[in-house]
Amino acid sequence: MTNLAAYAAHEDQSRGRRYTEPKPSYRSEYQRDRDRIVHSTAFRRLVYKTQVFVNHEGDLYRTRLTHSLEVAQIARTVAQAIRLNEALAEAICLAHDLGHTPFGHAGQDALNECMMDFGGFEHNLQSLRVVDELEEHYAEFNGLNLTFECREGILKHCSYKNAITLGDVGERFINRQQPGLEAQLANFADEIAYNNHDVDDGIRAGLISVEELSAVPLFDLYYREVRALHPQIAGRRLIHEVLRRMINRLVTDLIDSSAARLRDSGVASIHEVRVRGAFLVGFSDATGTLNQELKSFLRERVYKHYKVQRMTLKARRVVRELFDAFFADPGLMPDEHRVTGSRREAAQGPAGRARAVADYIAGMTDRYAILEHRRLFDPGERT
Repeated sequence: MTNLAAYAAHEDQSRGRRYTEPKPSYRSEYQRDRDRIVHSTAFRRLVYKTQVFVNHEGDLYRTRLTHSLEVAQIARTVAQAIRLNEALAEAICLAHDLGHTPFGHAGQDALNECMMDFGGFEHNLQSLRVVDELEEHYAEFNGLNLTFECREGILKHCSYKNAITLGDVGERFINRQQPGLEAQLANFADEIAYNNHDVDDGIRAGLISVEELSAVPLFDLYYREVRALHPQIAGRRLIHEVLRRMINRLVTDLIDSSAARLRDSGVASIHEVRVRGAFLVGFSDATGTLNQELKSFLRERVYKHYKVQRMTLKARRVVRELFDAFFADPGLMPDEHRVTGSRREAAQGPAGRARAVADYIAGMTDRYAILEHRRLFDPGERT
């Protein structure tokens, strides 16, 4: 890209890949990252991994794949507006959920509990593990061999304990530095996407009503605007008109507020961005408050809804019982998850065996996890 700001991620200043490769001929290094992510096995699996609702509950709810595409679309818009590296921002967004378990956060929490004695489980670390180790496409290395900047962006959170084991991408957590701006942007694009599509899916599932949402200032503001402009509008059209205005408000504010912060900060390189004490990408105070109120409403009215809690209970049981069965007898797993690639860890004592089991379960889609559970525990199910 020729119109990048000085503080953006410039390809000629990249910290490179773990394994040296010839430069691509007709695309940038960050475009290559994006393409490798899109062609990965883990990316394809996202189509059958859910956010809040389990895949078989309906065809129109968001999946991890559709969510990742929505996040990438938002990030590209913002990146272009404030002259960040659009290809890098897109790649980070497309990869940010590659390590998510089946059944959304319920699956992650259950797998973390199973792994508590073996280092725990965290989906950001697993996403990095997927692109660094678990994908098996290339003759010369495990993983996708992505650039440092893309790998850094994938690792959104990390404890000091884990950071000291991760080499280059763990350094910023040890040194208390910030990631590049494209990684900062991916965090906010993720939040904008999931907050607004959880409103949409929550209404579609009958968990919340438009009347209840009127208590949320951001929703109510644009609901009133839409009804004033289109008095006869109702149903899906009404919801879409409100949500697109909400998203536009958040994205526009993110652009304007971030541009002002960057201008006032005077940063002139990605290094100066990293040593700042706080994010330079973010909402204004007023819009940040509106967004937080929406998040709080969703936490109380959607994520804690009894129907979601029931599914969460079932999902946690499936993950726990799968883990216990495979950990007790790794021979129950398909051969490639016991003896090939990084799964050789299964032969390295209890911790290695537990990690191999976690890799297998984390890679499952919702419906595959349910099917595997039936194969193991339903006497009438074919193996």
